[in-house]
Amino acid sequence: MTTTVPTDTSETRRVDELRLLEAEAVHIIREVVAELERPVLLFSAGKDSIVLLRLAEKAFRPLPLPFPVMHVDTGHNFPEVIEFRDRRVTGHGHKLIVASVQESIDNGRVLDPGPGASRNRAQTRTLLDALEAGGFDAAFGGARRDEERARAKERILSFRDEFGQWDPRAQRPEPWSLYNGRIKRGEQVRVFPLSNWTELDVWRYIELEDLELPPIYFAHEREVFERDGILLAVSEYAGPQADETSAVEWVRYRTVGDLTITGAVRSRATDIARVITEISAATVSERGETRADDRTSAAAMEDRKREGYF
Repeated sequence: MTTTVPTDTSETRRVDELRLLEAEAVHIIREVVAELERPVLLFSAGKDSIVLLRLAEKAFRPLPLPFPVMHVDTGHNFPEVIEFRDRRVTGHGHKLIVASVQESIDNGRVLDPGPGASRNRAQTRTLLDALEAGGFDAAFGGARRDEERARAKERILSFRDEFGQWDPRAQRPEPWSLYNGRIKRGEQVRVFPLSNWTELDVWRYIELEDLELPPIYFAHEREVFERDGILLAVSEYAGPQADETSAVEWVRYRTVGDLTITGAVRSRATDIARVITEISAATVSERGETRADDRTSAAAMEDRKREGYF
């Protein structure tokens, strides 16, 4: 494993800022493990959860992680992401729990939205069932406040009631980075150690730590079609309708998720340096630009979070 060595004062300052963010996140992870009984780390194999997993490993090395890693699997995934998930988590000796939306559908816990439809909303029930089944009282997530408005309302420790629901008006204050992890029986805490990071911070940390990512984060040729201003991948779950056409284009992804709603951006950025240059010039967050479910309504994410979403 190699680490980038800074070559000038401005780069040294950026590295120092990243190490401060790293130290804050490691402190949060350790505090939660000390205060709560049974945490779990939510892992999508996206860039934020990859950084979060690295921070958790740093918090406890050389010991193994004191909690498992959970992926809420919609079943509509990029194959490259699932391959990376299995190799990254189990290859490092971590325990992987896969909470399957398809199993929730088969068991009658959620309705099947139908062929080609997004299963994102169905993830909530699957997640809550998995947290209850595992007896988990804290779930680490990779959400950041800069992603969109509902996530900007979150505290670092976000409390959920016995039904897993979130009330943005009932958030606890966190003065001087003091975190109150007390919960009643049945309550849960969602923990966001990357709250104060930006998308650019995440990419610079990936570069600094030389972290591997799923290849879809870098420019590659893929067959896509445009719908409502979003480039979607042609797959067994989604394809062009009668008034739409597909074409092979150079694209990359800023976020990973359900194939039916996760859009690509046209790009020739085939390495981290070029991606960082693109992100530095971006004026729209990754979710705002490439996630169809977040663009349909300004309140869409907040509604899902109230129901128990990540």
